Amino acid sequence: MRQMISILATALLATSLLTALAEARAQQSPPIAEQIAKTYGLDTFGQVEAIRYTWNVDAPGRKISRTWEWSPKTDTVSYEGKDKEGNPVKVSYQRSQLSSQSDAIRKEIDPAFANDQYWLLLPLHIVWDGTTVTDEGTQKLPLGEGSARRVVAKYPSEGGYQPGDTWELYVGADKRIEEIVYHHGAPKPRLVMTTFADYMKAGPLLIATDHRGMANGKPIRIFFSDVSVKLTGSDKWITAQTVGRVHSNG
Repeated sequence: MRQMISILATALLATSLLTALAEARAQQSPPIAEQIAKTYGLDTFGQVEAIRYTWNVDAPGRKISRTWEWSPKTDTVSYEGKDKEGNPVKVSYQRSQLSSQSDAIRKEIDPAFANDQYWLLLPLHIVWDGTTVTDEGTQKLPLGEGSARRVVAKYPSEGGYQPGDTWELYVGADKRIEEIVYHHGAPKPRLVMTTFADYMKAGPLLIATDHRGMANGKPIRIFFSDVSVKLTGSDKWITAQTVGRVHSNG
């Protein structure tokens, strides 16, 4: 009995600490961070049972397509694409059991999933991941004409998904991102500047499906296709529908 009480007390304490940490992070971030995330579906993300999408890259000498299905509640991932040798691959796995998966899943497929899903849900990750966010006010767009509100999200130098990385979000009056600048830290510094355009609504989620710009001085296009969601309690997949376009080059 004492052991059971001790376990329950520890669980309650851990829950309280996590809640306090989340509240502290929310208080430390400027209001614009949560406003942006809510525009993209932060408050209704719990309705999402599964997401399907294909992440594509079109760049000089490089064309990539990776198809994913992700169930957030169980953190189950299904992948269809190619391995590093170009051979077709189709696998499913739970991210909570990565240690028991093959090297290909642990070292190639799951890192690719983390990258592609991050691009899909970037505005939500800014809040989910507890980044340090600052509101820099209105500034000129890095790629296009005009100006927008510059919101900078920085990851800590240690720990987290992307240690030391910085994302500059250029946000319009409607709280939609128009352009981004991504600074990837050590050991391989990288600078990516792209648009956030071709907005679509997939169930409760708002998603920018087209990103055109430059990566380390070379042209790049990152885009999503075949986006759909399944809501809790339903077996029906809802195909993403166009809801408008925000500034894009190309």
